[in-house]
Amino acid sequence: MEDHWFTESCEEGGSALSLRIKAKLHEEHTGFQKIEIYETTHFGRLMVIDGFIMLSSRDNFIYHEMLAHPTLYTHPLPKRVAIIGGGDCGTLREVLRHPEVSQVTQVDIDERVTRISEIHFPELCVSNKDPRVEFLFTDGFEWIKNLPAGALDVIIVDSTDPIGPGEVLFSRDFYTACERALAHGGLMVQQSESPLLHMDILQNMHRGMKKGGFSHLKTLFFPVCVYPSGWWSATMARKGVPIDNFRQGNVENSPVQTRYYNSAIHQGAFSTPTFFPEQLNLEES
Repeated sequence: MEDHWFTESCEEGGSALSLRIKAKLHEEHTGFQKIEIYETTHFGRLMVIDGFIMLSSRDNFIYHEMLAHPTLYTHPLPKRVAIIGGGDCGTLREVLRHPEVSQVTQVDIDERVTRISEIHFPELCVSNKDPRVEFLFTDGFEWIKNLPAGALDVIIVDSTDPIGPGEVLFSRDFYTACERALAHGGLMVQQSESPLLHMDILQNMHRGMKKGGFSHLKTLFFPVCVYPSGWWSATMARKGVPIDNFRQGNVENSPVQTRYYNSAIHQGAFSTPTFFPEQLNLEES
């Protein structure tokens, strides 16, 4: 039987990742992007947008847990949360595992990502009917800009790469709007690509966040084997308060069942490799 593979090339990294596939389950061009769903032999189902892997059934829990839990456990009482992007609803599922969260607004420009996920990744969408959730399918930047000052405790930016519809979410103007929308001590976190291959993106994000008004930044690291290099990051920014302690006791005694995240992972994820200071100061600033 002939093998069939999906391959994503990472030109800037001189590398590629291939996954053996059984079948293509879905393909469509929305008004914003091309979405494909595959069934693979070893990684479950695979979502691809504009040729780039978004998630697999096998390893998405690492990404979604690390985007949500470190930030929510760093905030003392995260009640009002916004997710910008995140149309597959995996991050939303993790956020809603926190009983202290009273309101979540998920803002994704392309409704089809959510509707396709409900069909092909139902395990990620189990909390979509939670009464605490409001779904908005609109421009996340425009929505954030129009919020009252101090309206949110946490902003999670679960965006695609900084190209196409996701490009504006890496801009100084977007960070300025996020800083204004957060209450004092509020936190935002955004996926920040591969620290091995995309240091220029990390540098630009740190500059943009600082120019946008955030004085306290930290980057955390975690594996995602279907993303370029297999090593990924998220960058956390806080309004007016250092990013220091987290609610360690709450993590260790939490009823929230996680598969990757725990107290030790939280602490270790912020450890900075020794070669980084030459390229980017990732320490508390």
